[in-house]
Amino acid sequence: MSLESSTVPRGRLLENLQPSGSFKSRGIGNLMTQAAAAATGPVHFYCSSGGNAGLACATSALSLGQKATIVIPTIITELMKGKLLDLGVEVHQKGRNWAECDKYMREELLANDPMGIYVPPFDDPRVWDGAATMVDEIRDQLEEPIEGIVCSVGGGGLINGLMQGVEGRPWQDKKPAVVAVETKGADSLNMTSIATSLGATRVSEQTWKWSQHSSETMKSLVVSDADAAISAVRFADDGRHLVEVACGAALAPAYRGDLRRVLGQGMSDEEWGKKNVVIVLCGGSNVTLGMLNEYRDKYRGESSIKI
Repeated sequence: MSLESSTVPRGRLLENLQPSGSFKSRGIGNLMTQAAAAATGPVHFYCSSGGNAGLACATSALSLGQKATIVIPTIITELMKGKLLDLGVEVHQKGRNWAECDKYMREELLANDPMGIYVPPFDDPRVWDGAATMVDEIRDQLEEPIEGIVCSVGGGGLINGLMQGVEGRPWQDKKPAVVAVETKGADSLNMTSIATSLGATRVSEQTWKWSQHSSETMKSLVVSDADAAISAVRFADDGRHLVEVACGAALAPAYRGDLRRVLGQGMSDEEWGKKNVVIVLCGGSNVTLGMLNEYRDKYRGESSIKI
């Protein structure tokens, strides 16, 4: 599949095929497995989530035979809430955004449970360790040099893991760049982006540190809701995978041609055509065929991406 007019060999890391439907299974699964192993008895996991972290927590709790409570903000769809309930976990819906529901969970629920274990959706080294395993898989499956790894950004757990993996491993040639893609409006207190699973009101402190790192490995792009949504629609047609808008954000730079401007500036078509770029399809469960059809009708006139 060609994602740009100038064809480039690309790897696609299909995190949508993880047990919970997203990359969150890596980091949250790692954290919960370690926490359960260290406990002397039964535990009760608590996670505040835009949806996908909650699904990862619920899926892992089911595998570990432990209880879980998930707190989601009011902007989360009934679709995602229903998927959590189907897994048999307790679900609370509080607050307009992740920060507010996290505060409620910590102060009203976790504080009153002596068996409670906090499962942060993105801001914990064990979460980053899990996400960093993607870099090992990319190295094992693609020949170096790898020009770049592209991912969407919400709270920062995914990009922290990728940066940790890239900076902490030896490379035959140069290190790959890590391209962080955000959607406009997904970082505001009054959520305006339809990519609700990117809805942390801030990135983690570690993400900010990586963005200021002297290696300049991290690159940054911002795309519109329209381009993220139409990219998800295009990928359903091209790649035969359903991914939510948050994942479409990572695909948008490829469909729009931004990757060449960021990673291949000054290269000839021949040079750029030989580069390896990996797009992390972070997945996400907030998607249906009906939603994609709605996006097609609503955003096709607003997006720069043709369908």
